[in-house]
Amino acid sequence: MVMFLMVLCVSVFGMAVCGLAFGAATRGLPAGDEAPAMAAVDERLAAVPDRFFVHDAAPKPASPARLVPKVPVEVFLAQIERHIRLEQAAAESFLSAPSLESLHGRTVSPLVH
Repeated sequence: MVMFLMVLCVSVFGMAVCGLAFGAATRGLPAGDEAPAMAAVDERLAAVPDRFFVHDAAPKPASPARLVPKVPVEVFLAQIERHIRLEQAAAESFLSAPSLESLHGRTVSPLVH
């Protein structure tokens, strides 16, 4: 019961803090502090056209380091299948004759770190 009351009090306190923060964030400016209607715009910035969606720019060529040779998916699938078969064979050999050496032995799979 004490824990429930403590959680309730902390929750009410948190809601009060959130309410005060929300009220402070959404409150308008006081009547004495009038904000300028329009900020001064630099003429150089006003003369530059908007370039958010630029279609006329040529794409940058890819650097040689980023070029990745194309490898067929079947090669990766074959490597994964071989790894799974080797791991299953290691598990079956451990189950048939459990020993400390077979448990901590290295695997021949190239996918293991």
